[in-house]
Amino acid sequence: MGPGAGELIAVVGAGLVACGYLLAARRLRRRGDTWSPWRDVAFGTGAAGVVWAAVGPLPGGPFTAHMGRHLLVGMAAPLLLVLARPLTLALRSLSPGTARRWLLALAHSRPAGWLVFPPLAALLDVGGLWVLYRTRLFAGMGHEPWLHALVHAHVLAAGLLFAFTVCRLDPVRRRWGLTVRGTTLLAAGAAHAALAKTLYATAPPGTSFTAGDLHAGSQLMYYGGDLVEAALAAVVAASWYRAAGRRQRRRASADWAYRGCARPADSGFLGR
Repeated sequence: MGPGAGELIAVVGAGLVACGYLLAARRLRRRGDTWSPWRDVAFGTGAAGVVWAAVGPLPGGPFTAHMGRHLLVGMAAPLLLVLARPLTLALRSLSPGTARRWLLALAHSRPAGWLVFPPLAALLDVGGLWVLYRTRLFAGMGHEPWLHALVHAHVLAAGLLFAFTVCRLDPVRRRWGLTVRGTTLLAAGAAHAALAKTLYATAPPGTSFTAGDLHAGSQLMYYGGDLVEAALAAVVAASWYRAAGRRQRRRASADWAYRGCARPADSGFLGR
């Protein structure tokens, strides 16, 4: 059985978004601005992950293959897409005008500030998974193509929102601190791991998978989720380290200015 309409929409959508990103990055570089090529690689790989999850073959039984798609669409691809800083690229590549003002106003709007509240993003992401796997919603996906497409769209959107909120790489209205983001990441990771353990013991209601398939899929969810969450923690730690370094340099510069000395960057001290 070939891919359905939802899968084809996902493939076309991911391809168009990836092309738009690469064209915007090219425009930025032609203008003389810098933009890391690694961000292009991250975005392209994330988009490829969405495409592969939609139409590519995955090993294992039905439940294990589904969990592989869950990890790609809901965790790995969103992290890669967020690492590419698409909002920053859009704001920098757009010419001053209505489109740029509209996008900036949207990013700084009150609803956007509510959405990037880390606990809310975690609730929409991991809480949605609990609803999916611990109710008959998962069983219904196998009978209704539109429901299957809708659930996967939610998983991708919620994963993007959670990674965006935790990583805090793009400019938004409210940028929550390390304590809130770190605590939310730990709580979400614990809830994701607990869900995987319940699936190891009991299949989603209304479904029947072999014990081996159920156990393999649950273990993939458990350990694969740990890997992505560790990567998210590394991004959070790196951003904190850079922010702490900038604050230290500003304090050192202010201290030298107060003493009437040359700034560290001017004298070469601490500026290398």
